[in-house]
Amino acid sequence: MRHNKKKGMKLGTDASHTKAMKKSLVGALLANDRIKTLESRAKAIRPDVDRVITWAKRGDLAARRMAIAKVGDKHLVGEIFDKAAQGMWAGRNGGYTRIMKLGRRKGDNAEVVIIELVNEPIEDSAASVTKVEE
Repeated sequence: MRHNKKKGMKLGTDASHTKAMKKSLVGALLANDRIKTLESRAKAIRPDVDRVITWAKRGDLAARRMAIAKVGDKHLVGEIFDKAAQGMWAGRNGGYTRIMKLGRRKGDNAEVVIIELVNEPIEDSAASVTKVEE
């Protein structure tokens, strides 16, 4: 039976260490806009980062408190909420992160990637269709 077991990737550690590692990686990504990590870790934190940015776009007090609980640093959360209020991700409904593969690590052959926040404005599909027709 799976009583009191969380869904998702375990990342080779127990539940408390996985939770702490994900919190640290999410905070590092939001602070630096780009981090280098393993592919499994990047795929594990992607939903958490997207959720925090969605809360930032919402912008109310409850969303701020949930983001502080997820990230653990209220000053960093304040910066993310300010970026969202300025319209950094205004036209984007999800897909706030990008994962780019770098290759394999020499020691254990683990897949190393760069995960970064997407800052480019999103193009309208109608505008891209008119560019193709011209």
